[in-house]
Amino acid sequence: MFNIERWQEIFDTLSKNKMRTILTGISVASGIFIFIVLLGFSTGVQNGVKEQFAGNATNKISVRAGRTTKQYKGLNPNRRIQLKNEDFDNISNTYADYLEYKSGGYSNWGAQLVYKKEFGNFYVRGVDPDYQFIANANITEGRFLNQGDINEARKVIVVSNKTKTELFKGKSPIGEIVSISDINFKVIGVFSDPGGEREESQVFIPLTSAQIAFKGGNNLRDMSFTVAMSDNFDEAVALSQNLVLSIENDIRTKHIIAPNDRAAIRVENTLEKAQKIYSLSDIIKAVFWFVGIGTIIAGIVSVGNIMIIIVKERTKEIGIRKALGAEPLSIIGMILQESIFVTMFSGLFGLIIGLGLLEILGPTIENDFIKYPQVDFNTALITVFILVAAGTLAGFIPAYRAAKIKPIVALRDE
Repeated sequence: MFNIERWQEIFDTLSKNKMRTILTGISVASGIFIFIVLLGFSTGVQNGVKEQFAGNATNKISVRAGRTTKQYKGLNPNRRIQLKNEDFDNISNTYADYLEYKSGGYSNWGAQLVYKKEFGNFYVRGVDPDYQFIANANITEGRFLNQGDINEARKVIVVSNKTKTELFKGKSPIGEIVSISDINFKVIGVFSDPGGEREESQVFIPLTSAQIAFKGGNNLRDMSFTVAMSDNFDEAVALSQNLVLSIENDIRTKHIIAPNDRAAIRVENTLEKAQKIYSLSDIIKAVFWFVGIGTIIAGIVSVGNIMIIIVKERTKEIGIRKALGAEPLSIIGMILQESIFVTMFSGLFGLIIGLGLLEILGPTIENDFIKYPQVDFNTALITVFILVAAGTLAGFIPAYRAAKIKPIVALRDE
């Protein structure tokens, strides 16, 4: 039974083995500390991976064209491949059953937006209405582009929160007029983007308006699609890969591009990239768990070792207790309480230090691969309880052996 006298007895016993107890405590505490820190950083890696895909849909297929680098079917290299509205329409119609959202694109890098006396350079993207979902653009004021804006080539624009702050000084820009290349556009919406400042350096206008304003005719700079997702992630990746191959083959055939000319046409599949990166993230997490559990096991082994030593040094005491009528269960309980005391105290100490370190340093760690490392408190607490249970098991073996010792043998021990 736990009481003050018993805890004092445990403390006195462990004090006799002060150095061994300290080393065991350090081993256990460092084990849980390392485990908590590694668990926190594995969460940070996962957060970093998610942030990488926050700016755009994970299931996105993007198509861009460049210049040919190889001679093919009598055509010289260095031909510029120009995507057209017709290319977009053909892909949209051919693969309609497999695509969710789709948008052509005609953009102007570094275009200057002017509002009264304020101005700034932004990435002006001419897009279709579906691009809101492809880019994960969250509308915070007004609305996004609609099909009427496309059909009538309306001079309307959707700006970012960054644009709102820099040009409009934080006031609502809805209904205001901005100038792009001396053409006036009316602000109809404001969006925020989880991708951060880089993504918010762009503004959106109707694709048809962009083609007119920037003299693009029926040319496209890029095309974007999202794959209709299925419940099975691997099936979605396989579908996306097949679509990429088919779309690329269609464009190569139409524009007469060599099959091995990688520079002439680039079709990127973010879903495939996501699969690779998420798989890598899972591997990193598994490694962190393996190392963390390994350090905890080392601590538990240390607890078992010190219990063996304590039992050895208290053999005569155990013999006397048994001679006076002590039950085997009381002997086992006596040893287990000492094991639990070392494990719980050291485990909680390592837990507090680990959580404290993540709480202090976690918010300051933010780069492309690790963001906000943290550990769920319930998970950490459950880990400590598992550690205590394992420490109890480690102490049970020497305790059981001690309970089996015959009093006469114990009293003869030197």
